[in-house]
Amino acid sequence: QVQLVESGGGLVQAGGSLRLSCTASGSMRRINVMGWYRQAPGKQRELVAHIINSGSTKYADSVKGRFTISRDNAKNTVYLQMNSLKSEDTAVYYCAAAELVTASTWRNPYWGQGTQVTVSS
Repeated sequence: QVQLVESGGGLVQAGGSLRLSCTASGSMRRINVMGWYRQAPGKQRELVAHIINSGSTKYADSVKGRFTISRDNAKNTVYLQMNSLKSEDTAVYYCAAAELVTASTWRNPYWGQGTQVTVSS
């Protein structure tokens, strides 16, 4: 089992910045990818960004150039630096960890409890 604890959400004005953190604990042996998903009201959960153990990253087109994902392997912590925030970034952000089987297939994902990000215009 893997436990994920998120922090860093909140309310920010458009154009502002926030940094989300997610710390993993438990059996990380099969985990080789960590990332962030988000879900806005009435919408499906979508991938925001992920980072694999090699350091390779992937971003949703909507956040490229504004968001940066990074990780501290020694602390089992992944970060999401969000800059130039827009109202459409408002959502619950979920940390996730899994075994990346293919470029787009996650096996046995674990999820955090979610943290609210609200961007006011």
